[in-house]
Amino acid sequence: MSANERPSGQQPKTYDSAFLKACRREPVPHTPVWFMRQAGRSLPEYLKVREGIPMLESCMRPELVTEITLQPVRRHKVDAAIYFSDIVVPLKAIGVDLDIKPGVGPVVADPIRTRADLDRLRDLTPEDVWYVTEAMGMLTQELGSTPLIGFAGAPFTLASYLVEGGPSRNHEHTKALMYGDPQLWADLLDRLAEITSAFLKVQIEAGASAVQLFDSWVGALAPADYRRSVMPASAKVFDAVASYGVPRIHFGVGTGELLGLMGEAGADVVGVDWRVPMDEAARRVGPGKALQGNLDPAVLFSTREAVETKTREVLDAASDLEGHIFNLGHGVLPTTDPDALTRLVEFVHERTVR
Repeated sequence: MSANERPSGQQPKTYDSAFLKACRREPVPHTPVWFMRQAGRSLPEYLKVREGIPMLESCMRPELVTEITLQPVRRHKVDAAIYFSDIVVPLKAIGVDLDIKPGVGPVVADPIRTRADLDRLRDLTPEDVWYVTEAMGMLTQELGSTPLIGFAGAPFTLASYLVEGGPSRNHEHTKALMYGDPQLWADLLDRLAEITSAFLKVQIEAGASAVQLFDSWVGALAPADYRRSVMPASAKVFDAVASYGVPRIHFGVGTGELLGLMGEAGADVVGVDWRVPMDEAARRVGPGKALQGNLDPAVLFSTREAVETKTREVLDAASDLEGHIFNLGHGVLPTTDPDALTRLVEFVHERTVR
């Protein structure tokens, strides 16, 4: 049963949570907080349970996924959990030969460069990711009224990994394909949009209260290229899950010039990195969308006073927004002091209590 299916007209336990209210741009008891990468390397309890287990394998063990996802909720008292996984999991699940190498990231054995390579990207079925359904079922039972966010990598970012063969600074192979063979590029992104949509549907039907589409690398593009060569595929993903009625969040890094277009793609909530103030981001996105962000993750390495000062700046810039979810402008950095995150949640809650 999806988070949106309610027996006898009843709302799910998570419906009145501060997080989902903010997503819907409704009045909230306090500004909700969660952090990208809140479940992970910054937590000693995470390092302990993951010891000796490769990343992709850890994403396929439901009990381990459940424990890791719950860790930051217990420790930091955040307003939402985000499902512990990786954006390349659906690609691995359909048979793409890839691995996540420590200190490097996802590495693809045979990059996709030709039309014949498209045949390696088959449809994703729920059976391919049975462990996601199982883990999400366990999590929604444990979380109760705390929402669970599902997520997936956006078609452009997945395509970039597949075409480059791994992380890239300049995306030269990706852009060469996008500009040099626009039809193959469009077909690749359309195929990835189908896979991504199927992956998000599995998560929603297993109980996710919201979903976030990560377009980690799309900030490498100019707005005209985004509109022409990327936005149709992202819009296809958002449209595919629209009928479920769960909030859809869109986030990218270095996307200040793309914020309006990313909202147009179909998101209900637009994530903002730390480079654009929240009030300016709201102007660029336009009305009708909630915003998420946007403290610089590096600020957490400074003094407590400095963290509070910068947090007040974010909250003040967001004070007139229709809906605001406090988050970092990117993921929690691995060497972040967990206590700094706990204090940050407390500070935002206390500062914004209505």
